[in-house]
Amino acid sequence: IDAEEPKEDEDEIFTIVEESAVPVGGMAAFYKYVGSKLRYPSQATRMGVEGKVFVEFIINKDGSLVDVRIVRGIGAGCDEEAVRVVQSSPAWIPGKQRGKPVRQKYTLPIQFKLQ
Repeated sequence: IDAEEPKEDEDEIFTIVEESAVPVGGMAAFYKYVGSKLRYPSQATRMGVEGKVFVEFIINKDGSLVDVRIVRGIGAGCDEEAVRVVQSSPAWIPGKQRGKPVRQKYTLPIQFKLQ
């Protein structure tokens, strides 16, 4: 009996892939970009809010970032700002499974620290 290879769902979203998606230029360059674009919300500054916002998003096969949402936030406008910066970031190099680009779910912490 000829065992057929399972057909891959075109829109399947992977959390673990053979080659993980990476920002163009690497994570250091991405965090530098985030640092340069991030505007500390005035409400958070007034309230002294600091901490990590966990942002989840999907990296499409073309490297575009979609479905950006907060998994764990700290409020005071920081969550919305983290989403804004991730949504405006340059495309990534997509993750790969068996050498083919796939959609990958990614969670990223963004640190908010008052000067």
